[in-house]
Amino acid sequence: MLTSGLHSGIYLQCALVLQHPRAAEAFGQSIAEDFLAENIQTVVSPAIGGLIIGHEVARALGARFIWTERENGKMVLRRGFSVSPGERVLVVEDVVTTGGSTRETVAALQANGANVVAAASIIDRSSGRADVGVPRTALATLDVPSVELADCEACRRGEPAIKPGSRKRQ
Repeated sequence: MLTSGLHSGIYLQCALVLQHPRAAEAFGQSIAEDFLAENIQTVVSPAIGGLIIGHEVARALGARFIWTERENGKMVLRRGFSVSPGERVLVVEDVVTTGGSTRETVAALQANGANVVAAASIIDRSSGRADVGVPRTALATLDVPSVELADCEACRRGEPAIKPGSRKRQ
């Protein structure tokens, strides 16, 4: 089971590569190269998956780094983080499937007056279909099948839905 709630037989765990600081730095620099001319002031990532890569992109851009978190089911700025009206922001995520977390982060920032210039990720598993409300790029774009619970063949066979990431098993 994916963070989006969709089911897939393929799970991509970016944390396995991001545990290596030099690899995380290289990915961050690669993403940052696309935004060097954009005058990005702040990089923002949805917690928890986007934290390491977002930090590395911010470092490569010489920008500030903050993150959003879920509070009562809604993505918000916490921990005293804020954005200024018109502040040029880039949203960075590890993996995009439906774009839900990124879209919610963009909305939270825009509600606080930020100018969200674009979004980026290491992996786009939607084959470019995910709409996050701003231009979006990824280091790798894949077409990885994911389905709703009702359409999941593994669930029909009685196999347990397991999310290998940070949230509990469903």
